[in-house]
Parts: sequence; structure tokens; C-alpha cells
Amino acid sequence: MKFTLSWLKQHLDTTASVETIGATLTMIGLEVEAIVEPAAALNQFLVAHAIEAGPHPNADRLRVCRVDTGSETIQVVCGAPNAHAGMKAVLARPGMVIPTSGETLKKGVIRGVESQGMLCSARELGLGEDHSGILDLPPETSVGASVVEALALEALFDIAITPNRADCLGVRGIARDLAAAGLGTLKPFVIEPMTGVFPSPLGVTLAFPAGAENACPLFIGRYLRGVRNGDSPPWLQRRLTAIGCRPISALVDITNLLCFDLARPLHVFDANKLNGGLTVRLAAAGESLAALNGKTYALSESMVVIADGHGPQALGGIIGGETSGCSAATTDVFLEAALFDPARIAAAGRALGIESDARYRFERGVDPTSARAGAELATRLILDLCGGEASELLVAGATPVWSREILLRPARVRDFGGVDLPSAEIRRILEALGNQVAELAGGIFNVVPPPWRGDLSGEPDLVEEVVRIHGFDNVPAVSLPREPMPPLVLTLAQRRRAWSRRSLAARGMMETVPWSFMPQAETLLFGGGQAGLVLANPISADLDAMRPSILPNLIAAAGRNAAHDLPDSALFEIGPQFHGDVPGQQKLVAAGLRAGVASPRHWNTPSRPVDTFDAKADALAALAAAGAPVDRLQITTDAPVWYHPGRSGTLRLGPTVLAWFGEIHPKVALALDVKGPL
Repeated sequence: MKFTLSWLKQHLDTTASVETIGATLTMIGLEVEAIVEPAAALNQFLVAHAIEAGPHPNADRLRVCRVDTGSETIQVVCGAPNAHAGMKAVLARPGMVIPTSGETLKKGVIRGVESQGMLCSARELGLGEDHSGILDLPPETSVGASVVEALALEALFDIAITPNRADCLGVRGIARDLAAAGLGTLKPFVIEPMTGVFPSPLGVTLAFPAGAENACPLFIGRYLRGVRNGDSPPWLQRRLTAIGCRPISALVDITNLLCFDLARPLHVFDANKLNGGLTVRLAAAGESLAALNGKTYALSESMVVIADGHGPQALGGIIGGETSGCSAATTDVFLEAALFDPARIAAAGRALGIESDARYRFERGVDPTSARAGAELATRLILDLCGGEASELLVAGATPVWSREILLRPARVRDFGGVDLPSAEIRRILEALGNQVAELAGGIFNVVPPPWRGDLSGEPDLVEEVVRIHGFDNVPAVSLPREPMPPLVLTLAQRRRAWSRRSLAARGMMETVPWSFMPQAETLLFGGGQAGLVLANPISADLDAMRPSILPNLIAAAGRNAAHDLPDSALFEIGPQFHGDVPGQQKLVAAGLRAGVASPRHWNTPSRPVDTFDAKADALAALAAAGAPVDRLQITTDAPVWYHPGRSGTLRLGPTVLAWFGEIHPKVALALDVKGPL
């Protein structure tokens, strides 16, 4: 959401500085993403007058302009299609920095003709997105004046709005929050209803099937005739341009202004392009809409359309149709201010991929009472800027019930929010935000949220509002009470498992999680093959027996790695291995496997293949992490038969075997079709 300082001051009476406003916005939950002050970057740019604009002798698309800077006349080569004699434009002289590109302008020769400056577009100045031509200033602009003064450039705020704060998608909602936070006074905003001078020649019908009436519960329209749709006045164009919205025409600019000012989307139809009255309904199968963005969309039967006798003329709450769009020739207008179901708007917008300012607001929830106010204010602006006369207001449907009551116990602000505020201050904050507050017996507040705050539904929401406006930085920091340390939950065996896992991982080994099954034929290589370990219903034909050792799974994983051109493996698993089919005939084992080279290539150390001593070091590290007295262990040579008899060993603590280590027997590796050493 973007707005300028002067726009904010249309609703907020304040003398606060730009920095103070920015800091306050962030502290009340409206996070400031950027504050842009164009005056700092444009204070050297001047207003220039193009005295002549002739063709370039060596280029068809370039023009050579004689430009009056107020103190001298210079020559500028310009490629903009709208460059013409008599126009006022923004001039950059050599040595100036172009804001958007950061490049320093230099005097140059373009196709053989010297250029002593540059006439700038709105995008190059950072004043908008229009890059179709140079910025054409009003004829009354003083030549030689600073652009900052001529355009009345001011600070631009860009704030992030959370999805629940639809009211702050309008400048007045932001001003209301700032006023509640003590940064000024919210100015009165009264809209006097206008009396129509003739009945509307166009009617509106809401035609929804049973159960879908909430798709558009209220439609307010007004017919205006005899209007003149030219350019909007400079103040309106500047206000829209400052926030990056391209001015189009007076009628369209008025609706855009109210969309950003009051978070109230509106739409205007060229009444002379409509065939009969309007019907608000769900789209029929096979219907499509040629939209104002130049694209045609195929509509589904869940989307809300505003249709005339020829078919859809707008996609309700999202985008208007090109057929009934207003142009410079428009003389009669039908103004629409309606309410639409947020869920339908969001679904239709996502399905069609349409991003519009109207959709952005409707899908977050528009003030249900704002339709009439929006229609009245738009009518007054159209009559003031475009002339004409207005019909009586046309109303179809009714405003949905929005009022709700929430009970707030002031003590909850302390309990939930951590700040101890007097009841009077709590009430002041809530009323400043637009809530109606009545005090009941026992000091409890009965709060009726305003219609623009559909996100307030319970007591915690009100507490959050009070704390937010009071200031999150004013919430005291309180340490949590320190309770006695809880008793240990993990057993010694569980902790040993974690210690061993951490130790092996720290040695550069990767943990694997394979199946606890393997082919029965391979179990014979590792002391298995018992009939009780064969599965009656294996998940796969080659996983038909419980494993007697973890090593075959690790060897198979190393083989798969090597087949994928990853010959160096360092793997481990902590898991069960089985020696019988009754409880107690299984062990939890930490098993590791290394293959390939022991370390990656290094300029100072030659690579070497892994060996028995690497496995011994891994085993000792895991045992030490688990708490074994490794300095008192004995080594014997009675490792199982799947180890190489001369390159393996057993780590014992007396008669108790704690680990085996060594190289896998070459016959075992050959049987598993994996190259060693392992």
C-alpha cells in the first residue's frame, strides 16, 4: 500500500515528521517497507521548454530539440515519440545521476548530432511506471523551476498490509490507526447524499440460484448523463502517479482514487454501450469476457458476472469488460458500487490469473456499509470534474448483517498482553479505532466493532488492538519463572544411542535408514538363515528374511553409490539385527562401513584407500562416545567369518565383546557383487 504525505494529511491533522510517522506505522503493525523522498534525488532536475523539435538528419526515430532551460538554450537529441515543440518537460544535464538507473549522464554525440542533456520519462525519474514517452508537464509550469517545486514532490510511504487489515488498504484506515496511536487527529469525513434529478433508465437485477445469494448481496448503481470524460485535473493525476498508478481518464481516475483513498472499489460502464439493464448473476457455461487489460477469459459457472443483454460486461469485483469501457467519447455513465463474496473473488482471481486492485480488496473483505458512501462520493467527484447530472440512486439487495458484540474484561489486557492499562485508556483506544464501547456491570466492556474491521471476532482480538496501539515497545520484558530442572526422561541406553550417532556423524559418516529385511540367500553369509527369520508375507521377493547383520544393507548401499559413480562411501546405521524369532533375540547395533578412499584429494596429502585402522578408529570413537573405557579394552583376532581373517579384530572388555572391526572378506564382497576393500 502506497500513499504520499499530503494524501495522508487529507485525513489526518498532524505535524509529525516523516520519520516519526514511519516509526509509528511500524510499531502499530503497519510495517514500513520503504520511505521514498524523491526531492533528494531530483533537486537538480529542471523544467525546460522545447522551443523546436525537428527531425534528426541521420535517424528516423530521433528528434533534435532546441530547449530553453530558463538561463540558456541548448540542443537535446530525444527518441521519445511524444516530443514536440511547445511542451514542458524535465531536463537532466550532464553530471546528473538518473535515479532509476544510477548512471551519471554525460554529454554525447548521437548519430552525429551533439546532445547536451536528456528529457526524462516518469520511470527514469522514479515517479511512475510510464516509459512510453517523456513526462509532459502542464503548460503553466515555470521554465527553469526545480522539478521538486513544480511537481510538489513529497515523501512516499510504502507499507506492508497483513491480510486481516483490509481497512488499511485505504489511506483513511491508515490515518485512523495513526490518530489512535496519538499522532494527530482524524479529520471528520461526512458524505452528503445527493438527490437524483431523474430516475435511472437502466435497471439492475440480482439473479442467483438458491444458496448463492451471498455472491453479491448488495448492488448500488447510479446513471449519470451529459458527462465530459477528458483528462483528470493535475492534482488527481499527481496523486495517482505518485503511487505508481497510471492516469487514464477522469472517470477511471476517480474510481481509482476512491479505491486507494477509502478501500472502496468502484466501476463505471459506458451506459450507451450497454444493451438494456444489468443482471448480476453467475456465469453460464461457455461464456467469456474481453477484459479491459486486453485479454479474453473463459468463465466458469462459479464466477460472478455483471451482464447485459449481450452477455458479461464485467467480472464482478475483479475487472471490467472492454466492450463497455469508458473512453473519451463517453457521455453517459453507469456507476457501480457493490459487495461481493470474498471467497468467490479469490477463487475466480486465482483461476484466471487476474491481479487487480479491486480483487485485492474484495478478497480481503470490504466494509459492507461502504457501497452507498462510495457511490455518493464518486457521484460528487464526477459531477465536479466531468459535469453532467445524476439519476436517483438504484439499490438492489441489502447490506448484509455485520454487527456483532464482544465482551472484553479489561484485566485480560494485562493477562494476555502483559501491559497494565487503566480501563479509561483501554476504552479510549478502542473508540479511537471506531469501536462502540459500553461499560457493563463489573467493569466489563461490551464492544461493537466497526463494519470495516471484519477481523475482530473475539476478546483476544480486542486485547491485541489495545496492545498494538499502546505500543509493542511499551510491553515490559519479564523473565519466565525458572522451575526446577525436570528429571531425565531418556534412559541411559537411549542417550548412548544419541551419543554414538553424533560421534559417527562427526567423523564424516552419513546415517542410512534401510529396511530390516534382506534376501535369504545373503543371510547365510552373515550367520543367518534360520527358518524362524524367513518372512511369511514379504513386501518383496528379494526382501524375504530378517537381517542377521546390518552390514549387508550398508554394503548394498555402497554398491549402489559406486554404480552411480560415487565410489567413496562412509555410511552408518543404528538399528536392530535379528538372531531368532522370539523376544530378546535381537540386538540394537551401531554399524559403519567405509569404501573407496579415506579422504578427498588434497594438494599436500596423497589419497589412500580405506583400511582396517580406519574401521578400528570409528569403532573406538563410537564406544568412547557411549561411555566405554576404551583405554582398558583388549584386541583379539576372533572376528566373525565375514571379516578378512588377517585384517580384522574384536574389541573386548574382559569376556564381553563390545565391537568388531576390519575388512569384509573378499568372498563376501564378491558374493554381494561389490568391489572392495570394504
